Amino acid sequence: MRMAILATMLLGVAVPAAAQTARFDWFDYRGSDPVDATVRQGPGDYRNPILGGFYPDPSVTRVGADFYLVTSTFSYFPGIPVFHSRDLVNWTQIANAIDRPGQLDFKQLGLSRGVFAPTIQHKDGLFYILNTCVDCGGNFVITARNPAGPWSDPVFLPDLKGGIDPSLFFDEDGRTWIINNDAPAGPPQYQGHRALWVQEFDLKGLKTFGPRTMIVDGGVDIRTKPIWIEGPHIFRKDGWYYLSAAEGGTAEGHSQVILRSKSVLGPWTPGPRNPILTQRDLPRDRAHPITSAGHAQLVTTPDGKWWATFLAVRPYEGDYYNTGRETFLLPVEWKDGWPVILERGKPIPYVHPRPALPAGKGTAMSGPLSVRDEFAGPKLPAHWMMMRNPKSDWYRFDKGALVLTARPDGLGDNANPSFLGRRQQNMDAVASTVVRFTPGKNGDRAGLAALQSDDYWGFVGIGMEGGKPVVLVESRAGEKEPKPGRILASAPLTAKPGAPVWLRVTASGKDYAFAYATTQGRWQTLGTLDAKQFSTKSAGGFVGTVFGPFARSGQ
Repeated sequence: MRMAILATMLLGVAVPAAAQTARFDWFDYRGSDPVDATVRQGPGDYRNPILGGFYPDPSVTRVGADFYLVTSTFSYFPGIPVFHSRDLVNWTQIANAIDRPGQLDFKQLGLSRGVFAPTIQHKDGLFYILNTCVDCGGNFVITARNPAGPWSDPVFLPDLKGGIDPSLFFDEDGRTWIINNDAPAGPPQYQGHRALWVQEFDLKGLKTFGPRTMIVDGGVDIRTKPIWIEGPHIFRKDGWYYLSAAEGGTAEGHSQVILRSKSVLGPWTPGPRNPILTQRDLPRDRAHPITSAGHAQLVTTPDGKWWATFLAVRPYEGDYYNTGRETFLLPVEWKDGWPVILERGKPIPYVHPRPALPAGKGTAMSGPLSVRDEFAGPKLPAHWMMMRNPKSDWYRFDKGALVLTARPDGLGDNANPSFLGRRQQNMDAVASTVVRFTPGKNGDRAGLAALQSDDYWGFVGIGMEGGKPVVLVESRAGEKEPKPGRILASAPLTAKPGAPVWLRVTASGKDYAFAYATTQGRWQTLGTLDAKQFSTKSAGGFVGTVFGPFARSGQ
């Protein structure tokens, strides 16, 4: 309690002492995938994806024997998870680089705005994360001596205004360059026409200087009208500068391309086997497809081997997927001076031999999962997120329970509701919890939500309607629907006030089933939603589904 009061004082906003609260004793996540029945993972193998669920746009770097990786989180807070590994397979989240509300302000932005495609790099004892806060400040850099934090406040880079996906390159001559996606030099010739630009960067002053130079116009072949050349990285090998970038957009046409030059400023020559990674030329009806692969970054192991992290998705039908864009790993093969991540026509493997590195420690992040959060405090595990920056202190821990303050903000209000989410990491998943809540007025809610965005979500829990306590399923499926959501089904709540009510959301590929129990184990399914409404193809955006506890006070 003392910590919660202190945090409230620091934020400068007091929570009324009489505010209604909901208690959650624990949260349980269990997941599996249809491919589990056919995948055979040996003791020397690893499982793709290496980070299951909504972990897109991975950037990886190595410092000695240690690897560090960051991914996008858009308008979720805390943002930009920082992972550590010794073997590129087992990862532990050690921080969130954006973990103070004052670092960035996500305002009332949609959940797919905010922080896009971070890159992490290291030089002379200092770590750098470059990123773009879309609609919330533009391109910036933050630094830390320890990747576990604290990370600095952002230093913004006004020369890069309008661009995204900045990355640093430390050249052997001591100069540092920044490369990013931006508009082409002249008027765009077609929809999705972008370019890559470089400019020198002052590491001490944390600012760009000198002329900006366009080095790639459109993509590897402007005649084919390539779209969205982005996520660029420059590295050196055998006297050559190599430029790796995504091309083709982040949907099924996604790919990774490679160019090389004798100078950072070019001219840059495309490789002979582009794209060096894609799944767009494979049959759509193949079993257990992995699609939309790209946004890769290459890294070397201490013994000189090359690997690449990249994003891809696992649809359950067509281009429908609810787990979001995930992080995958594959080795890189060099042929005639050019890297290849995956030969054309080959599917991304679910199982692959591990890197020849000592097995590292880490939490399982893909494959069959079983994770239980007991809410012992004093902090939430690093994988929990909320929608946008908090303006007040609305959750705390009390005697092994998570306590949420019920506030008027709802899941569809483009605000910071009393909701905490963790990612859906499997196609088939069960999220469950137990809540203790006594509604006092119409519109009061406390329970379990499955959420893709402010416009697409489902909820099961305790509420009050017509002056009577009920258990109900609520949903919103589009911006034209009411923000409080539509009540799909309800039943009288027979449990005594404050008694435990068990809640469960079951994701089974194409459906989400919402259930409750007033006696442990006696589940009653109250409603079912079409899972497709939670997919990017229906809901838009770049995120995946998250599950978690939610509380709201009625008007």
